[in-house]
Formats: sequence, C-alpha cells, structure tokens
Amino acid sequence: MPSSRVFLVVVDDSPEMRAALRFACRRARSSDGQVALLRVIERGEYQQFASIGKLMQAEAREAAEELLNRLAGEVNTLSGHLPVLYVREGEPREELLTVIAEEPSISVLVLGADPGSKGPGPLVTALTGKYVGKLRVPVTIVPGSLTDDEIDRIT
Repeated sequence: MPSSRVFLVVVDDSPEMRAALRFACRRARSSDGQVALLRVIERGEYQQFASIGKLMQAEAREAAEELLNRLAGEVNTLSGHLPVLYVREGEPREELLTVIAEEPSISVLVLGADPGSKGPGPLVTALTGKYVGKLRVPVTIVPGSLTDDEIDRIT
C-alpha cells in the first residue's frame, strides 16, 4: 500500500498532460506515493434535445473511463501502484477545485504547461493567478516540452 502522498494529474487531451503524468508517476515512485487521475467531461449544450444530450454524456463518460483505464496500466508501471481514478462532469477548473477540496488524501497537484506562445493553458493560468487562494495543496507545473529522459533525470 502506498504512503499517503497522492499526486493528482488532470487528464485532458493536451500534449503537455503526458509530461505532467510522467513527472507525477516518477515522483510517486520515489516517495512511495500514489497517482490520482482526474478526467472532467464538459457538459454539452443540448437542452432542446434532452435525450440526445443524455446519450452524448453517457458516451463521453464511457470514453473517459476507457481512457483512464488505459492510463492506469501506464501509471502502475511507472509508479509501482494503481492510480485513483476520478471522472467528473462540469467545468474543468471548478471540478478540479471540488475534487481537491473533497479528497483530503490529495497532497500535490501536477499540471503540464503548454510551451507554446499562447500561454501555459487555462488551468495553469487560473490556478497560479485568481484561483491560487482556493487551493489547499501545492501545485507543481511541468513544462510540456520536457522529454521523458529530462523528466527521469530530475525526479
């Protein structure tokens, strides 16, 4: 059983998420900790067609669960422990803050930063700015441009 140190990674479709995931896994392994994965499904805007909206949400949830289950094997290999999996529906920033507030075992949030010219990404921007005071855990920001070898050397 891993120690109480839990590294939370937000699983999105960005390339920088891979760097954050590897970093979290390596840190969890070196500290006998555990990784937690959060996938947030944004709500669709199909109010006029409720049955279609429900079907789309169910399909999105199924896809999120499949993605997390695929990543769980990778996390287990890299960290030495199976991850905790969370699937939430709503706005990503708000759901992330809610999970952190509700889950006392989470001890570090690990985010990947987009290395592009548009900025680090909406979560990094929000959680290092206006919403930083709402966090009860430290945030580790991993540059999305780091290679696996670079991450392995620093963890």
